[in-house]
Amino acid sequence: MIKSGIDLIRTHRLAEVNPGIRERFIRRVFTAAEQAQARNDNETLSGIFAAKEAVSKVLGTGIGKVAWQDIEILHEPSGEPLVHLHGNAKLVADYKGLTQWSVSITHDGGLAAAVAVAIGDLK
Repeated sequence: MIKSGIDLIRTHRLAEVNPGIRERFIRRVFTAAEQAQARNDNETLSGIFAAKEAVSKVLGTGIGKVAWQDIEILHEPSGEPLVHLHGNAKLVADYKGLTQWSVSITHDGGLAAAVAVAIGDLK
């Protein structure tokens, strides 16, 4: 079985958020490790946000049944993004038999896009 999800976001949306609201939003959406890697960079945060949305689409849940921080996108030193699932996202993936994940993030012209793919055994 192969499942895929995609998402696109305008990077300026995060930059234009009121600073107080932005700080709360970042703490709610991004794990401490994601925040440390992104270093408050709008493009990086937007790419991670798009990747989380894409993963939630693969899971078939959207954000809601799984929390933002249940889906963690961390980058290898090479820059390769990796998917780490926690909480309800992990439970849903396990239930659906999704065991291997790949995510790709790109930025261009004020946009960040992400594609997520998972494979597993049919259940």
